[in-house]
Amino acid sequence: MFTGIIEEIGTIQSIQHSGAKIRFTIQAGKVLEGTRIGDSIAVNGICLTAVDLTGSTFAADVMPETLRRSSLGEIRPSSPVNLERALRLSDRLGGHIVSGHIDGTGTIQSRSPEQNAILFKIQAAPELLKYIVAKGSVALDGVSLTVAAVSSNDFTVSIIPHSASETIIGHYQPGDLVNIECDVIGKYVEKLLGLASGSGSPEQTAGSQPASRLSFEFLREHGF
Repeated sequence: MFTGIIEEIGTIQSIQHSGAKIRFTIQAGKVLEGTRIGDSIAVNGICLTAVDLTGSTFAADVMPETLRRSSLGEIRPSSPVNLERALRLSDRLGGHIVSGHIDGTGTIQSRSPEQNAILFKIQAAPELLKYIVAKGSVALDGVSLTVAAVSSNDFTVSIIPHSASETIIGHYQPGDLVNIECDVIGKYVEKLLGLASGSGSPEQTAGSQPASRLSFEFLREHGF
């Protein structure tokens, strides 16, 4: 579990392919403090396990499925990446609850300045946009952000100078692919409402969603 508050920008040192096995070696500093083999580190919002450590790098094995469903397949040696160690119970929850399991990817549609901020418009699939609400939380490449606006095809976030300089968001350009993790609370609420109305199933396959039975009649029936 993570907070979406990036600790540092690391650099991809190497990507090794050995059959179906893929290993990323990432140069870092702060996130290596106190880290042991087996610990979790979010790389661009994706929870990876440190399998090897040196004084300045950690290595993580990446499944082909992760490369297909995330932007990790786009990065190359020397690419900068957002890094965050797993949350400790004693830490402040400065962002929001981030699982490190992304829901999909989006594409930067536009980048425009707004006084001291930068507005980014991100195109995303309908199955992701249904969980994204104005003034709600979303994680882009592991960064906890507040949604400024949502339409039927995209959503907008406003980036302050600190976030632009301390994460890779400052490098975003139109056409870039970004990892999206929607607020986990909305997904659980949808699943529980579906089960309560008989539309959900514990045998639901990965990526599928039960048809929603949420309606004004349902809300009235349950006291809302």
